Amino acid sequence: MSILVIDVGTSSVRASVVRPDGTIDAVHQRATPPDTPFPGLVEFDANVLADTVLELARASLAEGGPVDAVGVTNQRASTIVWDRKTGEPVGPGLGWQDLRTIGTCLELQGEGFRLAPNTSATKLAALLDQADPDRTRDLCFGTVDSWIVWHLTAGNVHITDLSNAAVTGLTNLGGDGWSPHLLDRLRIPVAMLPQVVDSTGVVAHAGALQGAPPIAGIAGDQQASLIGQSCVRPGLAKATFGTGGMLDVCLGDRPAFETRGDGGCFPIVCWRQGDEVVWGAEAIMLAAGTNVDWLVDDLGILASAAESHDVAARCDDAGGVVYVPALLGLGTPHWDHGARGTLLGLTRGSGRPEVVRAVLEGVAQRGADLVEAAEADGGAAIASLRVDGGMSANPTFVQALADATQRPIEVSPVTEATTLGAAYLAGLAVGTWAGWDDVAAAWKPSRVVEPARTLDRERWAEAIRRASGWIPELSALDF
Repeated sequence: MSILVIDVGTSSVRASVVRPDGTIDAVHQRATPPDTPFPGLVEFDANVLADTVLELARASLAEGGPVDAVGVTNQRASTIVWDRKTGEPVGPGLGWQDLRTIGTCLELQGEGFRLAPNTSATKLAALLDQADPDRTRDLCFGTVDSWIVWHLTAGNVHITDLSNAAVTGLTNLGGDGWSPHLLDRLRIPVAMLPQVVDSTGVVAHAGALQGAPPIAGIAGDQQASLIGQSCVRPGLAKATFGTGGMLDVCLGDRPAFETRGDGGCFPIVCWRQGDEVVWGAEAIMLAAGTNVDWLVDDLGILASAAESHDVAARCDDAGGVVYVPALLGLGTPHWDHGARGTLLGLTRGSGRPEVVRAVLEGVAQRGADLVEAAEADGGAAIASLRVDGGMSANPTFVQALADATQRPIEVSPVTEATTLGAAYLAGLAVGTWAGWDDVAAAWKPSRVVEPARTLDRERWAEAIRRASGWIPELSALDF
């Protein structure tokens, strides 16, 4: 019983067919980078995105054969508003990184509403203020999953799952419905919001695809990665090291904190199935692989990101060089938007290998920060860490992560575990997998890396202190 998975990332779309043994076949992928018309603005063409999804999904089906269900996973909180009758967007899609509503978020803070500019709430209000200031049009709002399902069902179904709804900023703190107080404040008509459905279960049929297979699994990308790495029992955690870094831990019950814990983590809905809502906590690194891209694209000391392993391996250690990967500020646990990338400890003997190793170790040290924060906010020890994302293919980085966290690192057998997670959710609904025990048992890491030495966490704390507060007016912002 194979599953078609549609995975819509921030900069690419991928469709593939997942077999019952977890094998991923018939992969078709295309880059769909967002536009940045001005600094801080991130937009995308929603029609192009939908057309790309349908084209790639049909190509995967043609190559991979018929499937029993469809799973969808997506970049979270990106915002689209469209006309219910025509299906046409009323403006550009606003990417989750879009910062045009920072001022609105600060204004709302003074009124007791704590919203970050990367959530959907203020993006939706901004699109409505432009396209429907009187709030009289019959419009639909959706995150990317809603938009894709709308097109898979030829405009007949308007839904989202709870894992996506809960990161829009528009739900009640308990995740049990839309917040009437916030909707009223932002003048968002409740009629334009999608129906919230389970993350696993048949919710519609993809009539736009051959055979109209049931749509049976939906989840945000980080939740899908968590499930794809079989972290479906309390205390199991994964970290995805791509452009940025996200650590998610499955907790089961809702965390004690409402919006952000003392350790800097956020509560998330991992998935909903029937009456059961499984909660987790999420820690965020604003820049992970971005730092390696900086070495390649801006400094020009590497020909490719993959070369970072070979170059760093030329030295046994960084020779006292420490790098703080704060090119975009610091996320969990510090939440200092004014911190900046910092390279410390340089001597005349510091060469290319030492600098490259310091960058990889700096990202690993930030990974250890996320683990410690998730343990503090989640109230449970993380015995080992499962990892995916582009940087998980770098042996030097993975070893540094084991050394920084002093924990075994279990590397995902697939670089992008989001695809497996969406497949598990859809497959649970149609019987490909019998239950969550099957998903838990499916984990087979490609390798396990044990700590080989200890990275200096005290020196790291001092490096963080020096990188912090570099742009005071940005450091003063807190969402």
